[in-house]
Amino acid sequence: MNTYIEVVNEKIQATRTELLSHPVYARIKNLSDLQRFSESHVFAVWDFMSLLKSLQLNLTCVSLPWMPVGAADTRYLINEIVTGEESDVDQAGNRISHFELYLQAMNQMGASTSRIQSLISSLQNGNMIDEAIAETDLPASVKRFLSYTFEVVQHAPVHVQAAVFTFGREDLIPDMFMRILEQLHAESPEQLSIFHYYIERHIEVDGGHHTHLAQQMVASLCGNDLQKWQEATDASLKSLEMRKVLWDGIVQSLN
Repeated sequence: MNTYIEVVNEKIQATRTELLSHPVYARIKNLSDLQRFSESHVFAVWDFMSLLKSLQLNLTCVSLPWMPVGAADTRYLINEIVTGEESDVDQAGNRISHFELYLQAMNQMGASTSRIQSLISSLQNGNMIDEAIAETDLPASVKRFLSYTFEVVQHAPVHVQAAVFTFGREDLIPDMFMRILEQLHAESPEQLSIFHYYIERHIEVDGGHHTHLAQQMVASLCGNDLQKWQEATDASLKSLEMRKVLWDGIVQSLN
């Protein structure tokens, strides 16, 4: 493994460990708790796509006339992940984005999608993202979480975006959460079959293969520039801290 990558992993390990043992997972005890969890977590599913699309804009060619841009390995990684996230398959084999699949899971379990739909409607009506976040009725923790994501998307250099994507937005799904989900799914299969499928599919699609390629992308973009590696590390830590803010907000709502 690249020495710089090892350093980044070492520096974020304590924060990742803290998140993996966050009390939010143990706090989910029944279907109602999972509903509340999903009503905030859906924003992390949604804004991930803007981070991914920003990388696609910066690291592949999406304008005319087409010209090769950047490293072919990086183009492959980004396009492969976009394909998987935007047009995966549901349980019946129908094409669907992970975000839309998550909304279906929320509807099936009886969770409210009103806030995420209100935010999207605001954007569809022409509001800028910062304005839409400020004006939509969202918990403060969700607003802070989203604001940092779009600060990175709109203003950070591409090596920082790539680092946040690779190290700061890894899905934190500990064994404890999987055990809880398995139990709840066994108790209410008719309400949680889609959510259960979504989690399993997300783990399968976004496994070690993508992680390795993403780390290669960061290594390519940062090279031997110590300043870039420091910026990448700082942004990754901040992203993990923002996930903690989101998790803390969920715990507060469950209490």
